[in-house]
Amino acid sequence: MSKVLVVGGGGREHSLVWKLHQSRDVEKIYAVPGNGGICEAAECLDIDPMDFEGLASLVQGQGIDLTVVGSEAPLVAGIVDEFEKKGLRIFGPGKAAARLEGSKVFCKELLWKYDIPTGRGEVFEERQDALDFVKGCDFPCVVKADGLAAGKGVIICRYREEAREAIENIMGRRIFGDAGRTVIIEEFLEGEEVSCLAFSDGEEVVPLLSAQDHKAIFDGDKGPNTGGMGAYSPAPVVTAEIEAEVMREIILPVIKAMAEEGTKYRGVLYAGLMITDKGPKVLEFNVRFGDPETQAIIPLLKTDLLLPLNACIDGTLGEISLEWNEGTALCVVLASRGYPGRYERGKEIRGLEELSSGKEVYVFHAGTVRRDGSLVTNGGRVLGVTGMGNSIKEAIDTTYRAVGEIQFDGVYCRRDIGFRALNRN
Repeated sequence: MSKVLVVGGGGREHSLVWKLHQSRDVEKIYAVPGNGGICEAAECLDIDPMDFEGLASLVQGQGIDLTVVGSEAPLVAGIVDEFEKKGLRIFGPGKAAARLEGSKVFCKELLWKYDIPTGRGEVFEERQDALDFVKGCDFPCVVKADGLAAGKGVIICRYREEAREAIENIMGRRIFGDAGRTVIIEEFLEGEEVSCLAFSDGEEVVPLLSAQDHKAIFDGDKGPNTGGMGAYSPAPVVTAEIEAEVMREIILPVIKAMAEEGTKYRGVLYAGLMITDKGPKVLEFNVRFGDPETQAIIPLLKTDLLLPLNACIDGTLGEISLEWNEGTALCVVLASRGYPGRYERGKEIRGLEELSSGKEVYVFHAGTVRRDGSLVTNGGRVLGVTGMGNSIKEAIDTTYRAVGEIQFDGVYCRRDIGFRALNRN
C-alpha cells in the first residue's frame, strides 16, 4: 500500500486525487495545498508548493512513497531534482527537461534543430528589434513570451498594431514579469488545435486519449486567453491515423531529442498541436497534465493511474498498456465574474449537494475553499463540471444540465464547449 502526495490545488489535481483514491494500492493521499473538494479524499496541508524543503520534510516524516506534481512552476524550478537528491520518488521531468515548457525559446530551438514539425519564427531579446521585425512580417502572427505566464503568454495578432501592443505589453510593460524578457514571433498556423498527451519513461511512450481545450473566455473562441474554459476527450479530429503520425513524427522524436541532448524526459508530455492541411505541427509543449484537459481525460481511464506513474519512474513503461472507457467526457469550467482579469472571492457555492451524483457527472474543484461550514469561491476558475456520454452531444447535454444546478454570485461559463466536435457529427 502506498502513500501519495499530490502537489497543487486546482481542478487538474482534484481529478488526479479522485483517480488515485480509487486505487486499491493507495493507502492515503496528501495534497499541498489542495482545495475545498480535494480535502474530501486527501489530507490537505498548508505548505507552499515552491517550498521544496518543506515538502521533502513532509514526505520523509509521513513515509510518503510517491509525489505527483500537478502544476508547472515547481517542475520548472527543479522540485524533481531536489527530491531525487534525497532519494525520494517523484513523478515528473527534471529541471533541465522541464525547459520544454519553462522556455518557449528552448522548445522552439529544439524543434527546429531536430526538424520536428512546427511553425517558422524568430527570437528577440531586444524590444526594438521585435518592433522592427513586425514592420515587415506577415499577418496574422503570434507573439509569445518566453517564460511561464499561466497559459496567457501567447497572443494572436491579426494586425501590425496588435503585434506592436503585444510586444510593448510583454517586453516593455512586463505584464508577465521576467517571462517577457525574450519573445518569439511566429507564423500563424491555420487548422484545428488539439492536445495530445503521452507518458514517457525516457525511452518508451504510451499515449493518453486526445483532448481539445477552449482557451478563450467567450463563446466562439472570442476574447482573451484563459487557463482553459473547458475541454472534451477524445477529440474526433485526432483520428487513428493522425494519432499514429503525432507519435511517430512528434512525441517520439522529442523524447529521443531530449535524450540526445543529455536530458531524459520522464513524466507526462503534453503536446499542444495544430492539425493543419500539411499535418500536425507543434504549438507548444507542457511538462505536466493539462488543465482542464485532465478533467475530461482521467474519467475515461480504466487503468489504475498508479501503474503508469510508477512505470515512468522505474523505466518500465513498455510493460504498461492503458485501458479506456468508451464514449466521451466533456468538462465545462465555472469561473468567477471578471476572470481572467480581476475577480472577487468568497462567494458561497450552492447546488452541489442537490446535484445528482453517479457515473455520469463529476465535479472537480479548482478555486474553492471551505470556510465556516460553507464552500466558497477562492479563484478565477472555480469548478470543472465533467459529464459523460456515448456521444459528444450526450456529454454536452449531461454536463450543461448539471452546470444549471450550480450557483454562486457572478458565476460564468462558456455555453459552447464541444462545438467543434458537434459540428463534425
